[in-house]
This record gives sequence, C-alpha cells and structure tokens, in this order.
Amino acid sequence: MAVYTDVSETDLQTFIADYDIGALLSYKGIAEGVENSNFLIHTSQGNFILTLYEKRVNPDDLPFFLGLMDHLAGNGLSCPLPIRRRDGETLGTLAGRPAAIISFLEGMWPRKPAAVHCRETGRALAAMHVAGKGFDITRPNALSVDAWRPLWEKSASRADEVEEGLAAEITQALDELEAGWPKGLPEGVIHADMFPDNVFFIGDELSGIIDFYFACDDFLAYDLAICINAWCFEPDGSYNLTKGMALIDGYSEVRPLSEAEVAALPMLATGAAIRFLLTRLYDWLTTPEGALVVKKDPREYLRKLRFHRAVDNASEYGLRRAAHIQDTAI
Repeated sequence: MAVYTDVSETDLQTFIADYDIGALLSYKGIAEGVENSNFLIHTSQGNFILTLYEKRVNPDDLPFFLGLMDHLAGNGLSCPLPIRRRDGETLGTLAGRPAAIISFLEGMWPRKPAAVHCRETGRALAAMHVAGKGFDITRPNALSVDAWRPLWEKSASRADEVEEGLAAEITQALDELEAGWPKGLPEGVIHADMFPDNVFFIGDELSGIIDFYFACDDFLAYDLAICINAWCFEPDGSYNLTKGMALIDGYSEVRPLSEAEVAALPMLATGAAIRFLLTRLYDWLTTPEGALVVKKDPREYLRKLRFHRAVDNASEYGLRRAAHIQDTAI
C-alpha cells in the first residue's frame, strides 16, 4: 500500500490553488510503491500525480530528485515532470509532509516482462545515463558497498531465522565484495531502482520511467546490474538468458560498455543482489505484522546472489557481441 498519509478534499483544493492546473474534480490513492503516499488527481485540465514524501525520505534529497526529473525530461527522456507552482517552486507542504505534483505518464508496467520489454528497458536505461550528463546536483549512493556491512550488522544476529546458515553465507559474500569491488568505472546519475513496476509501456512500446527516489551518483554499469537482477530472473529463480541478451543488447545500442565494465559485471550484479537482499532482510525481521511497509521475501535475492557468485564472465548474462564493447565509455 502507498497511502500512509490521508489528505482531505479541502486541504487538497487549497494546495492545488497554488498551481495552474485547473480545479480539482476527483482524487484517489494509488496502492503501489513502498516509500511515499501517492494520489491520482483529476482536474479540469487533466490528470496529475500528487506525492507526499514520507519520513523514510530525507527532505534534503528532494531538490535532487525533482531537479533530476526536470533535467532528464529536458534532455528528451520520457519521465514525469514536476509541475511548478505560480511562484516557480516545485515543492510545497500538504498534511504536514513535503509534497509535489508531477505530470501523469500514460502506460502500465509489465506484470510478466518478456524479452521485448527487457530490450526496451535496456535502451531506456542507457538513454537515461546519457541524458543525465550535465546535471549539476550530486547525491552519493547511500546504499553502495560501504553501507552494506553496517546494514548487515542490524540483521546478522537473526539472519538464520530466515534460513539456516544465512549469516555465514552473507558474511562471506560481503568479504568478497568489499575486497573486489571495482574502482574507476564510468560514473553518472543512476536510477538505482528500475524494477518492472517503475517502467511503463503502451503495448510493447516503452512510454516512460517513473520513481526516481533512489536515484544517485554511482557506476553506470551498476544500474545495468540492478536491472539484470530485476528483469532477467523467472519466478522459480532461474536466469532467463534470452531476457538477459535483450536487456544488454538494448543498453549497448545506446551506450556500449567499456572493457572494464564488462569485466566487472559479475561483481556488480552480485553487489546489486546483496543490496536488495539486505534491505529486504532488515524489513522482514523488523517490520511488525500489520505495518504499512510491504515486506518482501529476502530469499528471492538470496537465490540471485548464489547465481551471481557462480558466474565467471559477462557472457553468462547474455553479453554476446564485441559490438557491445568499446575501449572507452561515457
């Protein structure tokens, strides 16, 4: 569920009066997402998305998130655009929360992603990386390799409640990641959460990317590794090589990978798996039953972690042509 803060009709009418988006006709909560409260609002000028930023979001990060969407849209990426108030600002306050109104993006996310969706997602991810060049606000990745050990320590004592031997397995994987994490790869703004429910399609055509609230600066190829985890595994935990080929093909058509990125891809994919394993594990162990935060089974990412740790090179993910590789990358 993604409505943690209720909004009254009177308060919403007062809030949107600061915007040139017409009169409020109706609104309803959107029951997807885990971080913020989202509403679809219908006005006399069309549909918009209202987002209230909840306590898990640092208000100091909001200029980065909103400014990034503005920058990406201005550079041709199909993504929601923050609507400016009459005073030129994109951020206000509603129901005691920071709040913004975002343009409505047509489309639906694919419930059963196919290879065609993976190819289009790869293209869009690379297009985002290219469009992000020149964005002048930076935000370090708070969930990168340096953060995994402290996060793990919050769950380590209870990890074996989820699966026997899990504590030892994660500790060993963290040791390997900290020792072998790559350095000097091409960096830029990454989405960091480009799961299927954050990519919209109309038919087989990608209509846009949403939910930039984990975006940050990091290795560009790490974003591709996150997508490999999010898009290319089947519900039974098996890796779908056809989807992997399509994802990497699509990405490389827009932004070919460097030799160093290709060599690092198994390590990056392992890191992406443990990042989501650890956040899911923490929520699984600490979130009380009935809480609004949606708990997701961490064992899904345990299976993915085991797969990546057994991978020798990027060809096992679907990298199949020398054309995917260039000597230098942006």
